[in-house]
Amino acid sequence: MIAHSVADPLYYLHNFRQVLLWVEQRYADLLDAQELDFLQAFAALEAPAQALLVRMVMRKGELFRSDRLDYAEIGDTASALQPLQALGWVREPEQLNLEQLFALLRKDELASGFAGQLSSPRASKADLLAQLQSLALAPRPLSEWFAQPPVSIVQWCLQPLCDRMRLMFFGNLYQDWSDFVLADLGLLRFEQVSFSPGSRALQQRGDVDLAIALHQCAERLEQGDDPASILAALAGWHSDNAWLARRHARLLFALGQQCERLSEWDQALAVYARCSHAQARIRQVRVLERSERWPQAHELAQQLAQAPANALEVQALQRMLPRLARKLGGPPQPRRRSVSAQVIELELAHEHAVLGVEEAVRQHLAQEGGQVHYVENTLLNSLFGLLCWEAIFAPVPGAFFNPFQAAPQDLHDCDFQQRRAAHFNACLGRLDDGTHRQAILDCYAAKQGLQSPFVFWPMLDEGLLTQALACLPAAHLKHCFLRLLQDIRNNRAGMPDLIQFWPEQGRYRMVEVKGPGDRLQDNQLRWLEFCAEHGLPVAVCHVRWRAAA
Repeated sequence: MIAHSVADPLYYLHNFRQVLLWVEQRYADLLDAQELDFLQAFAALEAPAQALLVRMVMRKGELFRSDRLDYAEIGDTASALQPLQALGWVREPEQLNLEQLFALLRKDELASGFAGQLSSPRASKADLLAQLQSLALAPRPLSEWFAQPPVSIVQWCLQPLCDRMRLMFFGNLYQDWSDFVLADLGLLRFEQVSFSPGSRALQQRGDVDLAIALHQCAERLEQGDDPASILAALAGWHSDNAWLARRHARLLFALGQQCERLSEWDQALAVYARCSHAQARIRQVRVLERSERWPQAHELAQQLAQAPANALEVQALQRMLPRLARKLGGPPQPRRRSVSAQVIELELAHEHAVLGVEEAVRQHLAQEGGQVHYVENTLLNSLFGLLCWEAIFAPVPGAFFNPFQAAPQDLHDCDFQQRRAAHFNACLGRLDDGTHRQAILDCYAAKQGLQSPFVFWPMLDEGLLTQALACLPAAHLKHCFLRLLQDIRNNRAGMPDLIQFWPEQGRYRMVEVKGPGDRLQDNQLRWLEFCAEHGLPVAVCHVRWRAAA
């Protein structure tokens, strides 16, 4: 897909045309009669009418003042509107309620039009609205609100249709047309993934309708609607489409969390019980605990402990089980042993605090020898992203919809690795035969600057890569990469702050830095436990500041 320069005043129209072409080429079999008619009629319009339509699509809402639809590159607004009105795509709204009227008109226009009904015409616009709301005025046409309307209002009628087009192109409804602009400016560059009919996530018309319904329910949740009403709208929901099923699971998990916030414990339990989200099981235990159903919580926790699904569950259960046992009157449980890691106690001059605790420690360790870098989560993630680039950007069904994706849609799903097993086996196999170093360097050169969910280009350079590949054993990298794949959402963070290389000796050490009063977080503890289990050299550095003499 060719991006058009924003120097062209009609760049947005060119981009919209490309979206329609993309959808027509790849989803023609899923389009209904109205959508096919729209594509044909849009193509027959003159450029000014097309451009004005796109301007309305890109703006918020569906109601517009005609005097705010004035664009130099379009020319006369009335002439551009005429063919859109003839097609029934734009019309005068049949009626407007009071709130819509206040959103469209200026304060002076409202004060003049309602002069006889306002007790305080000079009040703020919000106060004017409050005064009129008390009168319970019914919706009506603009001509019945004002004998001489101060401006004409037009209504754009095909936003749902264009939203369906946007869904089929982007694969979601939270991306918008600004992605084209960023690409036009060269600010974002994306890997070009091959697309085939088999790679589509939406395979039948019903998939489009279900995706729209899920998005609408998610919007209602964000707007604070009652979870019970949203769950009622989802009653009977079913799809054999794996991509939609994953989106449904994420929505159910969010609904369960909202039920928890509202202390609707039974509803939360019911939602989590039917949810396949990776954290749904542990949330059930937490709900039972928070609602003081100790026996049920303890029984479920014991069941989960027999076969925990991931490291997050293991960690949570290690805390929950002793706590629940105490609630049931059991004996005190032994405290969980501390993480087995080298401890460094540092006292640094207080004037170094201005550097930040990580940089102060980095400089101190560098004086002792070796090359020390502040990398936190960036280095291991980047090495993984470079080695496994081919697997991450494999065109599996439901992963990529359009040329503007920095990551596959299913990146955080539990079957992400499984769906690309052959690709990941090939990539990780390079760690076994020693070809991983050259593969990473080749990818670094070939993919420089392309968007990736793992590669942090600004912090990477050939010097750091060379040191890392010389000092990090392939076996250690493989352990880390497999752990990442177990739970990408949670395991891509929590890695130690610093890494220290001794290239001459071919060894390294990771260092987690903690300033005064700072404690290890859960994801950091999990990484430290992982390092201890697999023999990765790691230390925890506790810093205190030495007061000036």
